[in-house]
Amino acid sequence: MAYDASQDPRQDVRERIYIPELLRGLAVTTRHFLKNLFRERDKNPSVVDRQGPSLVSTVQYPEERIPYPPGYRGLHRLVPREDGKPRCVACYMCATVCPAQCIYIEAGEYDPADPEGESRVIEKFPTKFVIDELRCIVCGFCVEACPKDAIRMDTSHHTPSEYTRQSFVYDIPKLLKGPPVSHPSDPWFRRPGSEQPPHQLSEAHARIGEGIGGPQQGLQRSEEAAGSRPAVPIVHFSKDS
Repeated sequence: MAYDASQDPRQDVRERIYIPELLRGLAVTTRHFLKNLFRERDKNPSVVDRQGPSLVSTVQYPEERIPYPPGYRGLHRLVPREDGKPRCVACYMCATVCPAQCIYIEAGEYDPADPEGESRVIEKFPTKFVIDELRCIVCGFCVEACPKDAIRMDTSHHTPSEYTRQSFVYDIPKLLKGPPVSHPSDPWFRRPGSEQPPHQLSEAHARIGEGIGGPQQGLQRSEEAAGSRPAVPIVHFSKDS
């Protein structure tokens, strides 16, 4: 029942005991409770876009989940090769660049007489690859530092809850997942073994002047060019050559 509030609350008993306003607040709460309880709720993952009589905007996890954005860095995974072995060559670059020091690697060597071409070329492989997900700060430095595309964070899953700390330590069987990946620049597509090739290798990050008649001649020509010309030509090498 509506009433006019007095100018001085001390003179009005109804305002001093707060009963009318208390009943009015309970009525509003009860109305919203019954509306949200008996009316259908919109299950749109985007809470701000939900429509309908129910005003509940809570995401009922885990039945309802908000999709992660494309750039979300989720759980780590070791990328497998076509033969099921990890692409990792145990170069320790991910463990070195990790600011949280949560990656531990132990390296082994393939047998040079291994019949598989991938193993003969790569030489080293991880006998132990461990990531402590409790220490990981999800920076993605390991993915950026890996030269072989052997570790990714594209699983779109966050670290699940566990009961023990040891359960958060992921080893190779737990990390090796996902579809196999191959690149045209993979070494087993370019040479049959790990022996030193007869020709001079030139990678895309070659120094200025290299690749012009061998390293010594290239260095000599670069020094001569530095005295006669203002700039030395840079030789670029593509992986397809």
